[in-house]
Amino acid sequence: MEPLLTWLGTNWWIVFPVAAGLGGIAKAWERGAARRHERRIETMRLKAEIKSGQLAARGSAPQLAPAVVDTTASVTPNQLLVRLFAEHDEITARWLDYELDVSKLIAFPAMSDGRQPLVAAFLKAKKTADALRPDSADAEVPERQVSEYLDAVGAYAVAFEVAEKDARRLRDSTFTEPERKRLDRAQQLLKVAVDEAATQAERNIAYKRVHDELEGLILLSDEAVEVLEKQVSREISAPASPPASPPAPEPERMPSPRAGDAR
Repeated sequence: MEPLLTWLGTNWWIVFPVAAGLGGIAKAWERGAARRHERRIETMRLKAEIKSGQLAARGSAPQLAPAVVDTTASVTPNQLLVRLFAEHDEITARWLDYELDVSKLIAFPAMSDGRQPLVAAFLKAKKTADALRPDSADAEVPERQVSEYLDAVGAYAVAFEVAEKDARRLRDSTFTEPERKRLDRAQQLLKVAVDEAATQAERNIAYKRVHDELEGLILLSDEAVEVLEKQVSREISAPASPPASPPAPEPERMPSPRAGDAR
């Protein structure tokens, strides 16, 4: 204990960045808790509307129900599923934006690192939400499953927000100084690789160097490589009377790094 206190006494300044990071995560969790609470209230309201509509359809609604609930505007389980599908898809799209955009991968590498606890929690929440998702909004789904799916989508949304917040806080801080310089060079080269003003040869060279700089640092998925290759090889706008020239070579396909090479 004494060596730890001595070390803290010498490095007292480290308390401030640590406190700031923890404060950011705490605020994200608070927002998530508030969102979950709002979601529970919304769920209770929607379930009440669904139940009232069902009772009215059977002709057994309480006398006061028409004065309290407009059954013509009631939300059915299928309408609720439509809303949940939209939110589920929106979160997935935001996540894929990190997975498929190499520029974002370089800027926020922690977001694609499953070893980060918050990212691991997000991926677990995603798996749960995906597993509970009904086949379609028109499917006959028990009310209990709808409720479970609603909770899963809520947890998925919160987990993403927390993981994203932490990844943006960390940026490249988990890498060494030489590794950060390689990431910076890769980011600059990437701009050339997708620059429409550059020649195809310049793009191809920059593309290859991006791969070299990221080797062993960031694992690019096959999908991210495919998206990048399309950006590198897209046709350059030609002048009105272009001189005859042989077709530009396609960029050499970037081999997928081995999982063991990724940081």
